[in-house]
Amino acid sequence: MRIQDGFLFQFYKLAGPFWSSKNQFEIRKDTGLFVILTALQIYIAVIITEWNADLFDALEQHSMSGIIAQIGMLVLIFVGSIAITTWHLIVKRRLLIGWRIWLTEKVISKWMHKGRHYQITFMAKNNHDNPDVRIAEDIRIATEEAIGLGHSLFYSLLLLGSFTKILWTLSGTIVLNLGLFSLPIAGYLVWISIIYSICASILGWWTGKPLTEATNARQSEEANYRYGLIKAQEHSQSIALIHGEDNEQKQFRNSFQPIIDTYQLQTDAWKQIQIFTSGYSITSMGLPLLVAAPRYIVGAISLGTLMQSVQAFQQMVSALSWPVNNMPGIASWRASVERVLGLVKALDELENDISCLNSHQICVGNGEKSVIKFDNVSIANLEGQTISLVIDNEIKAGEHVLISGKSSTGAMLFQAIAGLWPWGTGHIQLPENERLFFMSPRPYLPTGSLYSAICYPKPTTAFKRPDLEKLLRRLGLKELINQLDRVESWDKLLSREQQQRLGLVRVLLYQPKWIFIQEALDSLTPDGEKQMLELLSAELPNAAILSITNQPSAEAFHQRKLKI
Repeated sequence: MRIQDGFLFQFYKLAGPFWSSKNQFEIRKDTGLFVILTALQIYIAVIITEWNADLFDALEQHSMSGIIAQIGMLVLIFVGSIAITTWHLIVKRRLLIGWRIWLTEKVISKWMHKGRHYQITFMAKNNHDNPDVRIAEDIRIATEEAIGLGHSLFYSLLLLGSFTKILWTLSGTIVLNLGLFSLPIAGYLVWISIIYSICASILGWWTGKPLTEATNARQSEEANYRYGLIKAQEHSQSIALIHGEDNEQKQFRNSFQPIIDTYQLQTDAWKQIQIFTSGYSITSMGLPLLVAAPRYIVGAISLGTLMQSVQAFQQMVSALSWPVNNMPGIASWRASVERVLGLVKALDELENDISCLNSHQICVGNGEKSVIKFDNVSIANLEGQTISLVIDNEIKAGEHVLISGKSSTGAMLFQAIAGLWPWGTGHIQLPENERLFFMSPRPYLPTGSLYSAICYPKPTTAFKRPDLEKLLRRLGLKELINQLDRVESWDKLLSREQQQRLGLVRVLLYQPKWIFIQEALDSLTPDGEKQMLELLSAELPNAAILSITNQPSAEAFHQRKLKI
């Protein structure tokens, strides 16, 4: 496998540029400070082992002055440890939130770029489902765990370097009598700790291997379950009106079953790890004392040296056992990183798939002023099957054109014009610097004040309030004037007809030159729809209007048909 295809390289390629981003000076300064504070933590750990040795020596010698001196030393260690630990925490959390903000903005910018968040829904959902969870939760885990694991690994390496030297010195040299000859072994405690740690790491890694797969599977199923709950909440009114609660509960139970199954897989993996870590922790507590005690018994070392040797042994084993101790964190981190990488990879594949370099795509570009031109355009479905006639036509500003044929195919044509449906062939030339406005069957009204919802995506300052109130009266929505400052979820509170009339208000506020109406007035009566179209034409006489409608009475408004 090439390095470029490796998991760590892919993660570095995605998240590594954080240290070369806009605030790189502050980021690198915090990183350097983080490293220095970690080294000071090791220094405190070394000081504690030396203090421990001096304390036990003083106890063994029944020295009260020695005890008092160690109390004073403990106060200094106490103050220094608190200061270093607190400062370390502040810097670490500053790096954590900074990296998460940067990576979140990077992924969101790819996801929300030119309708990619919509187009990706048509791709096979094998590695990019639930993008909301991947962005909100998996990025958090990916960045937090990366810094946590990176810090603990660096800490372990420093720990290993510091205490290997200490333990080597404290071990001295023992002579192993093999009968025919004697074998002197220098630093025997170091060799025992290395052999012990290697054996434990191999066994522990093998024991915890299933945890990564189980964790990844559970996170995916948890996300799917949350998505089902959110979807039910969004359609709660429809469910309540047709009494679909029993069916929804059944669906919830069915979607919760995979969580139970993956939870059991994770439990089995944890069980193996728990058996290993329980025995490992007990062995690590008793082994260093047992292997160092013979030298104390024969009088080769003092009690303080014995206790310092035990602590140094434990610290060294702890450093060497980093892979074992961090198996759960590594499993969780890798699972989340793979989910984020899956979303980013899917977006990159989508970008390549819909590129105009691909001959089987509809290409959209700029053309003549005040004209939309279709050059050998045909619409295809996701399987690549052509589902429309070949369109060779042009529409000029001010024309009223009825799109005839299947409304679903007409909707795809509108999406192709907007650059959202690339599947098909041909070229679409759009007038440069002329606003296109698409009216969907139900306009998007974000949660907030009604005023801001109508003005979306522009701020309320872009339009004068008296003009908005005048339009509300003209379009039969005067009852909403007093609610403009009210904050609600308007897509749930207002009726479909009210929402579609607000869509017309938005069009008249924006005054585009090209208007695409996709069954955006179907809640109105036939006469009401015709009346609204005539109002739109009167207010925007130079605007072209392209309509998809099922109302025969609306045909008279249009000058011609475009058959697709």
